[in-house]
Amino acid sequence: MKIWIGKIIGATIGLFSGGPFGIVIGMIAGHLLDQFIERNVLVTTKPSNNANSSLQMQIQEVFFRTTFRVMGRIAKADGHVSNEEIAAAQNIMSQMGLDGDMRQQAIQFFTEGKDEHFDLGPDLIRLKEALSHQASLSQMFLEIQLSVAYSDGKLSLEERRVLDRICRDLGISAFQFEWIHSRVKAAMAGGWSSSQRSSSDSNRRSSSNGSQSGRGRSSRSEIATAYGVLGVKADISDGDLKKAYRKLMSQHHPDKLVAKGLPAEMMKLAKEKTQNIQTAYDKIRQARKDQ
Repeated sequence: MKIWIGKIIGATIGLFSGGPFGIVIGMIAGHLLDQFIERNVLVTTKPSNNANSSLQMQIQEVFFRTTFRVMGRIAKADGHVSNEEIAAAQNIMSQMGLDGDMRQQAIQFFTEGKDEHFDLGPDLIRLKEALSHQASLSQMFLEIQLSVAYSDGKLSLEERRVLDRICRDLGISAFQFEWIHSRVKAAMAGGWSSSQRSSSDSNRRSSSNGSQSGRGRSSRSEIATAYGVLGVKADISDGDLKKAYRKLMSQHHPDKLVAKGLPAEMMKLAKEKTQNIQTAYDKIRQARKDQ
């Protein structure tokens, strides 16, 4: 099976990293990750590594299948699949570089997930087993589903129920969900996700730059987004703000990620993530100084 998990991770990181080149860089880095896996994990002639290679392939297949089946269920959760949700699914397929048979497989899984009679339980159980002790991949899976849920600009009650089930079956706590949810929602609503920006949004922002009040609104919006990107409330103390910032920086530190298995070629992506966190923190600090 073609290796694609790097493309999922790269595309999703790029999706929320902001900037016009986020997705492109994410895809390049994801491709490098896939090459790394092929060279160092799956391609081996040593008998002792055969079991690990087989397990890695199983994880790849379960993640791929479940990603698109759950995506289909979320898209159909409120009774119909919107054009925005279809576009979001297609964008993710394109960002992953899926074509030919792999794209048709993804579409098939998406279609299966849309069937309300299709039981997602076994897939989610297998995914939980496959991602045992890999919280970062579970969170990545949730971020992908949230991006589809918010593709039409809102999260319906039915979509929330599907997401709650995902969290329950994958062992994601309510606190973890709300933290991830708030960060994804802030990035989508605040325009930090380049793939979600529409030309009409750009036109509205451009037209608002002609007045002082427009600039003021933009500034307040940016600060609100910055709080969201850090996953904290606006009334957080300076001390707790710094702690939250340092925790995020530590979690996304390039060297630490490489030590956990991230290929060195992806350090640039990790640096962009930390730059976004740094930018959000700097915006908040400056706004507080100006008060």
